[in-house]
Amino acid sequence: MPISPRARSPRPGAPRKRTTAPKRKVLFVASECAPYAKVGGLADVVAALPKTLRRMGHDARIVLPLYASMDRTQYGIRFLRSACVHMGKGEEQWIGVHGASLDGGVPVWFVEYDRFFGRPGLYDDAGGEYGDNAFRFALLSKAALQICKDSGFIPDVMHAHDWPTALVPVFLKTWDRVLSPLSATASVLTIHNIGYQGVYHASAFPYIGVGGEHFAPDRFEDHGKINLLKAGIFFADALTTVSPGHAREIVEPVGGMGLAPRLDARRADLTGILNGADYDHWNPETDPLIPARYSARDLSGKGACKAALQRRMGLAERPDWPLFGIVSRFAPQKGFGLLVECLQAALGQMAFQLAVLGTGDPWMENYFGGLAAAWPGRVACHVGFSNELSHWIEAGSDFFLMPSLYEPCGLNQMYSMKYATLPVVRATGGLDDTVENYDEATDGGTGFKFWQPTASALQNTIGWAVSTWFDRPRHIARLRRNAMREDFSWEHAVAEYVNVYERAIAARRLSA
Repeated sequence: MPISPRARSPRPGAPRKRTTAPKRKVLFVASECAPYAKVGGLADVVAALPKTLRRMGHDARIVLPLYASMDRTQYGIRFLRSACVHMGKGEEQWIGVHGASLDGGVPVWFVEYDRFFGRPGLYDDAGGEYGDNAFRFALLSKAALQICKDSGFIPDVMHAHDWPTALVPVFLKTWDRVLSPLSATASVLTIHNIGYQGVYHASAFPYIGVGGEHFAPDRFEDHGKINLLKAGIFFADALTTVSPGHAREIVEPVGGMGLAPRLDARRADLTGILNGADYDHWNPETDPLIPARYSARDLSGKGACKAALQRRMGLAERPDWPLFGIVSRFAPQKGFGLLVECLQAALGQMAFQLAVLGTGDPWMENYFGGLAAAWPGRVACHVGFSNELSHWIEAGSDFFLMPSLYEPCGLNQMYSMKYATLPVVRATGGLDDTVENYDEATDGGTGFKFWQPTASALQNTIGWAVSTWFDRPRHIARLRRNAMREDFSWEHAVAEYVNVYERAIAARRLSA
């Protein structure tokens, strides 16, 4: 299994990896892309990777749904034309194709189909997950192929992301292969989160419109249902996941969450590539959203950011106490069950503050709201998503909590290090790959890690960070400098992706 090296990133000034591969046309097909639509880190990746590819001379473009929540005026989204997408059972779906430019450079096509995308949420709403998600994202995936045909943009590679667009590799190999101008187009499927696989009732299978022979255990069929990610894994020319550690985890029974046998069978085609951080948007020296800018040479602005965050969130202005930040989806994967078990005791035993920004599980939303009420001035919680507040928390916190049960990559720990906010993480997946554990003997490291997924391990690690804050302040200063020197720029990852694209193209040619 090809796995890119452990992510101890080069220091600034180190030579960049270079590739002599030809310039390629790459179409990203995804359900999220910042700033248009975002639920998690997927949106940041889909925004940053094409932008970096274009800087290196490749023609990268994006296809997204046109969600009702998107502000067409703000983002300059304009109608281009109509298109007819042929789905299964002879259904013709007429869509609107809209266009915009991401960050002034990356062309983006939006699929307008109000029956599927004219809703409050991306995947769900207050009533739960949308029951027709298999239909919604099957249409998006096939629409991407139709847009290519109609526009004359014939990509060398179509890059699909997670279960919502895992049908892109399926359609490339089952739809009109001989006559299609896309017959030579290769496919890459990136697995951002193996815990979400797109498992739905088999009644959606006829709408997808592939042959019944594909309703088989190695492809679509999953205990009588359909599994979209499973099908994509079978059909894709190459597979990636978002960190070397996660690539090792998902071929094993526990980490694969039911798909380990399928991934193990394609081990030679699976590459772990660590996500990058988009420093155009996440850099305390240039960030326009935070109260004060700062750098490794002058950290005074960080103190100003901390005071501003405390005022904004109703926390006591205590520069002498450490402030822990959380910005996250409230989901079991993120380890919030461990926090629930230990936070009350930790708050009672230690001097620290906590600022939380997140949304998701209603029980967790209520829990953090209740915790803030029980510990006024010590705990603050904002339920919802705010891009500006997420930047404030990164800049104003001293430590950043990520106690994930599993974490394919994670981006906030990378942002945190750039902002001199020391991550406190469980050593899993990309968190283990990117955070170097504090060494008290040498004052080395970039954060604090624990291994066992238990509340006691988390509480002890919070205590370790707090004691370091009070007892070894010079070590905190050194850790901050270490963390800010880390470089997780996307340029490091792009060379790896270009290599994967070339392998996928070669595999497509062999199988043609």
